[in-house]
Amino acid sequence: MTLYQKLQEASSEEDVKDEYIKALGLKGYQKNLIDIQTKEIWFEAKDSFRHSTYEMFTQLLHYVQDALNKGEPIPPFLSVIDTRKAAIMRTKDVLPFLKKKTIKWGKSASKYTQEALDKVSTYIGTHIVSFNIETHEEEFISCIKEAIKSGEIIRTQITPANLKPIFDKWVEMIGREIYDVDEEDYSLLFFADIMHDGTYSTHNNLPAEMLHKNGKPCFILRNKIYELGFLEGYRRFWAIYQKPPNAKYRDYILERRDSLIPHDERSFKGAYYTPLHVVNKAYEKLNETLGVSWQKNYIIWDMCCGVGNLEVKHSNHRNIYMSTLEQEDIDVMKATKTCVASKRFQYDYLNDDITDNGSIDYSLTNKIPQGLRDAISKRKKILVLINPPYAESGKGFNAGNKEGVAKTKVAKLLMEEYGKASNELFAQFIARIQLEIPTASIAMFSTLKYLNSTNFSKFRSQWNKKFLNGFIIHSKSFDGLRGNFPIGFLIWKPSNSNTGLTNVELEVLNKEAIPIGFKRFYQTPNSLFLSKWIKRPKKNDIKVIPLKNAISPAVLRTKPSYSSDNTIGHLLCDSNDLQNAPQATALFSSTHGIGHKGGLYVTKDNLDKVSVLFTVRQLIKHTWINHNDQFLQPTETLTNEFKNDCLVWMLFNGKNLTASANVLEWNDKKWSIVNHFIPFTEQEVNSTERFESDFMVQYIIDKKLSDKANAVLTEGKKLWQAYFEHTDVRTIRDELKLNRADVGWYQIRKALENRNSSGDFTPVSFESFKEAYSSLTDKLHPQVFELGFLKQ
Repeated sequence: MTLYQKLQEASSEEDVKDEYIKALGLKGYQKNLIDIQTKEIWFEAKDSFRHSTYEMFTQLLHYVQDALNKGEPIPPFLSVIDTRKAAIMRTKDVLPFLKKKTIKWGKSASKYTQEALDKVSTYIGTHIVSFNIETHEEEFISCIKEAIKSGEIIRTQITPANLKPIFDKWVEMIGREIYDVDEEDYSLLFFADIMHDGTYSTHNNLPAEMLHKNGKPCFILRNKIYELGFLEGYRRFWAIYQKPPNAKYRDYILERRDSLIPHDERSFKGAYYTPLHVVNKAYEKLNETLGVSWQKNYIIWDMCCGVGNLEVKHSNHRNIYMSTLEQEDIDVMKATKTCVASKRFQYDYLNDDITDNGSIDYSLTNKIPQGLRDAISKRKKILVLINPPYAESGKGFNAGNKEGVAKTKVAKLLMEEYGKASNELFAQFIARIQLEIPTASIAMFSTLKYLNSTNFSKFRSQWNKKFLNGFIIHSKSFDGLRGNFPIGFLIWKPSNSNTGLTNVELEVLNKEAIPIGFKRFYQTPNSLFLSKWIKRPKKNDIKVIPLKNAISPAVLRTKPSYSSDNTIGHLLCDSNDLQNAPQATALFSSTHGIGHKGGLYVTKDNLDKVSVLFTVRQLIKHTWINHNDQFLQPTETLTNEFKNDCLVWMLFNGKNLTASANVLEWNDKKWSIVNHFIPFTEQEVNSTERFESDFMVQYIIDKKLSDKANAVLTEGKKLWQAYFEHTDVRTIRDELKLNRADVGWYQIRKALENRNSSGDFTPVSFESFKEAYSSLTDKLHPQVFELGFLKQ
């Protein structure tokens, strides 16, 4: 627990004192009239937050005045603390005030006069450093410890390590008090503020500038003046933090503007900073692949350079052209003198200079430098070195859902032959590069979708580059990227043939860019994907209820769903890659109604394939390395034992959401769902009522099951029997829709788990079942690769 959390549980002033003593590591302290007293610092403490900082200091200064009058020693620091706030000041700052002895203090420290409060408040206002313990706990503790250690109140330094949390606090205390400023501009004003010492700025030509108007701080951005509405927050903030940052950090901090852009905007644009240790590895790979003289021999164009950190390692800046969407990025590079000898310019690569007929005409904007135009027209050796945005538009289980992000001229006019890849911004960059600079080599950071994703099959047919070298690294190496997937750095050279992409092998790096192995990516025709393996039964005109989970109607869907002839269930199997399989695979008793297109009706005729597909998609654990792997149709003959093992594994998997229920209300009607997936008879599990369907019992009656599959059935039957031994309370019956006897595996598990947690029933152990199921899992796991469902 944090100090703040502990203070909220304090029930007395003594509790408050004790928590602060522990947090500050105070030694040699006493608790007397002065609440906490050491030779370095005195504290006044309160057990609530009702008293103001000034009231508490007035009480504490009463004791200081008394000690001065008696000639007793006083400490160098004074502090006040309560359950929400704290403050500190140097004693020497208040001594001239106390030595006048003109204040009428009152009968005791706690019974101060209004005159004392007024005079103290007026005098100490500029000398105290205040902290909100909920948001600035670490800064307060650090300040007190440093004061005791060094004899000075040392403000917290701003460093790359604490930049983001300090920026967030700046926004709350200062940014939101600036009139009429857009949230996306906070970072520009923040940089102007922290890079100013009160008199001079550390950098010229920053996008925003700080100055003082009538003695008060204000900002200029794009020729507009922004003033502060609340100056006290500004004073309090800069009483805690030191500005400007240490000189060794300044340029790097400015280069991290991307990390301070609001996440929604950054996510929409898909722009993410390339860490310097990853840049180092990219340059090592370029040296290894293109030769040590590549920086001299190639002209570089980075058309999404951000603030230029991908080029700072380059030794020949005169060969570099750097363009970016945001003019502010150019301003930051100029201010930090990043790649001064390069050509840096604002340019919207996905929209600028594209004519209505899809050709490139540089005269439309005249932004492209003449030297770069000449290099392109003369087909000089050009290397496109980029970390393009990763944003995606579209909808689905793993889509970006950023509508509008991909509506660019490139997508509209240049990508007719690229299919769904046009939804991806990084693919749009490649499409224009291939048209504009077909002879260029490309060294690109990106996701790996273009290597084997189903949506990129048409894109791959347009690819005219030959793979040379590359690596993948964990997405978490890139600040702000969410998820658990690989980012690839791949180097490509022009190819005379247009045979499309081929298999590639990439070095695998961990988050620290240390090699840990290799990974092969395969280009397989979509026709061989596992998603094409089962012929989907046609729907009929019988309406059924759409479900969002095992027993709940899909509340956002108003149109009816339809069944199929002889259907016994519905399989959700959206997308064909391993990243989507965990959340996009499930078996239902009616259609799944959450807007996907990857489902199919389950019948007796396709149940064996459904069981295999379900099991294969759920068996292999998703990792960042196998994230993009595609499931394939088997290359070996499937034995009956394997198919039967898969069936049993599916029946007792947590994503088997088949169930039964009466009176489900949807679309102003009442519906029922029947469970066809109970592998036991009523007599075997001691049910007191008839099951509407005995389909699964009849389906497996003649099948020869393996020992491991039989063990799962045996242990599963015990859990079914345990369920029928008791009746659940009304709330659980209603919650799990236990209004029929033919309940499903989902309902059985949840009911028993609730009984176990309630303490009202004899506990039912799942351990023997888990052991049997784990043993079957271990048996099936290697067969996924042996039978060709996944390639390693």
